[in-house]
Amino acid sequence: MSAAPSAPAGAPDTGPGRRLFFVRHGETDWNVAGRLQGRRDVPLNALGRIQAAQVGRVLNQLVGDVAGVHYVSSPLSRAAETMRILRTTLDLPASTFASDIRLAEISFGRWEGQTWPELRRRDHDGVRRRDLDPWRFQPPGGESYLDLCARVEKAIADLPGDAVIVTHGGVVRAALHVLAGMPEGEAALLPVRQGAVYVVAGGVFKVAD
Repeated sequence: MSAAPSAPAGAPDTGPGRRLFFVRHGETDWNVAGRLQGRRDVPLNALGRIQAAQVGRVLNQLVGDVAGVHYVSSPLSRAAETMRILRTTLDLPASTFASDIRLAEISFGRWEGQTWPELRRRDHDGVRRRDLDPWRFQPPGGESYLDLCARVEKAIADLPGDAVIVTHGGVVRAALHVLAGMPEGEAALLPVRQGAVYVVAGGVFKVAD
């Protein structure tokens, strides 16, 4: 279990008793290979589907009234399939959930599909600039974490109450910064686990699996 400090002044409030359950999609073959996925629509692999079912079982213990919360997913197939599997595990209709493009993964632009070792050979200067400031760096044709935070903050503000949010590692990092005050440098490098649930409530977070 992990916890973060109170959210900074001006950050969106999760509201009294409001709980947000962030889930990173299950594993893909590109995760295994270390390829930057970003907006590429890469499907789950066999382990990813197992992880999605495991998350459903974790949520069943955490949420309580699983039919009484809002469910929203990134539209990318690896997130949407994770949501369908976890809802099936919760005995809920598989496809009855919302989709929000603002919850899609951070865009790596022309870097997508490459591994970090490949990028260090092909765009050494660009990777070095990112290493110096990973929160504000914008890959060629892509987004920075500052860009990502702006759209994630708006998506969260539109949620009607308690919610299960199936999304991506970058979005979870942005949400923990926006909602729980995780420092930029820490959030940018945070390993976001698959098969786990990041619960944010009252300006702090915990991880359950």
